[in-house]
Amino acid sequence: MQSLDEKWGEEKSQIAAWYAGKNVLITGATGFMGKVLVEKLLRSCPDVKGLYLLIRSKRGLSPEVRKDQYLKCVIFNNILELYPEIGKKIFVIGGDVLEDNLGIKHEDREHLIQTIDVVFHCAANVRFDQPLRPMVQMNVMGTQKVLELATQMENLKVFVHVSTTFCQCNEPFVEERAYSAHRNPYEIIDMVKLMNDDELAKVTPELLNGLPNTYAFSKALSEDLINRYGQKMPIVITRPSIVTAAWKEPLPGWIESINGPTGLMIGGARGVIRTMYCNPDNSSTIIPVDTAINGMIVAAVQRAQKHKSPTVEFINMSTSNKALQTWGECIETGKRLFYKTPLSFSLWYPNGDITKSYAYFKFCVIFFHYLPAYFLDFLLVLLRRKPL
Repeated sequence: MQSLDEKWGEEKSQIAAWYAGKNVLITGATGFMGKVLVEKLLRSCPDVKGLYLLIRSKRGLSPEVRKDQYLKCVIFNNILELYPEIGKKIFVIGGDVLEDNLGIKHEDREHLIQTIDVVFHCAANVRFDQPLRPMVQMNVMGTQKVLELATQMENLKVFVHVSTTFCQCNEPFVEERAYSAHRNPYEIIDMVKLMNDDELAKVTPELLNGLPNTYAFSKALSEDLINRYGQKMPIVITRPSIVTAAWKEPLPGWIESINGPTGLMIGGARGVIRTMYCNPDNSSTIIPVDTAINGMIVAAVQRAQKHKSPTVEFINMSTSNKALQTWGECIETGKRLFYKTPLSFSLWYPNGDITKSYAYFKFCVIFFHYLPAYFLDFLLVLLRRKPL
């Protein structure tokens, strides 16, 4: 089956033509994927009419100043050098998905309702260690607010939501279809509004129903919530897997955050992370950010062309099994590259490893994490310096 990324390469002129003259609203535009999406639309769909970026307001800073700050990111250098006026297509809208009515001014809201053709909802809390409340507030209630705004848009062609292939971790296979969440998303929203933090913490394990963390649970809830809006507007839910650095665009190897595998690689390269509990034979399931963004842009066009369909479309975005490395192979590749091009600062020689033996993992944690850390703290105390 042809991938969406391959489809982008073959039909990019038709895709660019579809975006011509259209106004696009992007939430989460300041995030890693959001910035790559904005750069890609500016560069490959130059006839897009306008990109409206929902960005949190800052006191004393005008929208133009915020836009200038945004465009200072290195990934925009090439496009601004070639087309210095391209920045005029960007419009900053002060708002926040955590606030009532998205925190958007009345006049801005009315303008969006009258002009927006495409919505890319990328805003999300992607932390794996958060309690239930902030995850539901951002990923579920925030999505609900964006959906409510989108239902009022007079010219909306398609609503694109960025989910994750790990939203249904309890399933042996995640098909490109809707899954009902274990709990009603509206019920969970009410619980978050009514219960205090201690009460929520007590019921969270039961609510997760075996899911590994509140992130996966919140994404499952948001998908269920979005699926209930399928009769109201054309919707496509994209499910990228683990998004990593750019493959080709906008800059090969560019990445802005250290979440996920990137943080582990950096920690290993600095000698801080010496061991990890993981099956080295499992597939890494990573996808370059530019591949995921290409797929999202194409998915929007494909779904919009089926505007009469009343169902929500789902698209899984992950690398083909034939192209996947195992986690063990990723670690060995990382070691080889870091030995060849070491970081400027390291605490220890990068020679950590991963194991599927929990006993061996705990042994390594004690002897290669805890004991060295206590030893360094002891030396700092002797030197009358503050322990780490």
